Amino acid sequence: MTPKALEKAFNEAVNSINNHVEPFPADVLLKLYAYYKRATNDQSSPGSSNPLINAFKTNALFQTRGLTSNEAKKKYIETVNQYFLYRK
Repeated sequence: MTPKALEKAFNEAVNSINNHVEPFPADVLLKLYAYYKRATNDQSSPGSSNPLINAFKTNALFQTRGLTSNEAKKKYIETVNQYFLYRK
């Protein structure tokens, strides 16, 4: 996949998640959160006032620490596709 095609597919996947109105399972949300942060090189802290939520987010980020931005984008896209495929 070319860098331009990857970026387009990633943005479409992000938009599909942002436009989805039903709740997501927590494990899917944590994966998407971590992949998005890695894909966009967002270095900000988890940001929740709940320490338990911060711990789960930090753990999810820790599990993706070896991914490049492009690898994280691919994983994000795969996770979105799998989520919507299994919901059908």
